[in-house]
Amino acid sequence: MKQILLITDGGSNVGESPVAAAASALAEGITVNVAGVIDEGTIGEHGAIEIAEIARAGGGMSRIVTTHQLSHTVQMMTRQTVAGTIRQAVNQELKQLFGLESVGALPPPKRAEVVQVMEELEETSELRVVLLIDTSASMKPKLNAVEEAIRDLTLSLQARIGRSAVAVFHFPGDFGHLPCVLDCDWTGDAGRVTSLFSSIRMKGTTPTGPALLQVVDFIRETCGNIKSELVDPPLMKRGDTGGVRSDYVV
Repeated sequence: MKQILLITDGGSNVGESPVAAAASALAEGITVNVAGVIDEGTIGEHGAIEIAEIARAGGGMSRIVTTHQLSHTVQMMTRQTVAGTIRQAVNQELKQLFGLESVGALPPPKRAEVVQVMEELEETSELRVVLLIDTSASMKPKLNAVEEAIRDLTLSLQARIGRSAVAVFHFPGDFGHLPCVLDCDWTGDAGRVTSLFSSIRMKGTTPTGPALLQVVDFIRETCGNIKSELVDPPLMKRGDTGGVRSDYVV
């Protein structure tokens, strides 16, 4: 499973629409979550609307949070996206095979069995998360909180059973021909993501859309086929009682 987690205060002002870019990511199996981070002030109405629309187009969730809430929110959105992806895949399989709308339509004993396997998948499925960080001038007071959130997320992913890795980009880029810069390639080592932004010169532009598209290209180049995938677990048997047939599926 692949995710982009965009951390910004909104206000894209350069290049392609970030909403269209998020939709392009989702079409390739990448979920886009957005954390809108505030400090002492607030995110304006335009920024809040943009943040919500990016997440909606990217099949993810959005939250407006203070710097103190950011670390918890980043971890929460990552976990909930994994759980939601697995739940959606299982529900689609149930509908295709048995005409059931959701896990809730299964008989109670079978439902408990399927839920248990889904919970195991949340911990064992391979997960890759790209954190895309807005480093425009208005984000400067918030970067310490962003670095802490990245470190805490990496530590939480280390505790998972399944393979997990984080990559970090910031935008705008240091050079005119690239909208964002790779700060840290795929890693599961929290030690590699400390003090990432100490030498960044904050800039005024916010090319959120082009940066999202560049990250999609990066995931494609480094992960191959980026359509969402799940491990094939033994969820249900065909021929079981309650209308479920025998031989495990999903």
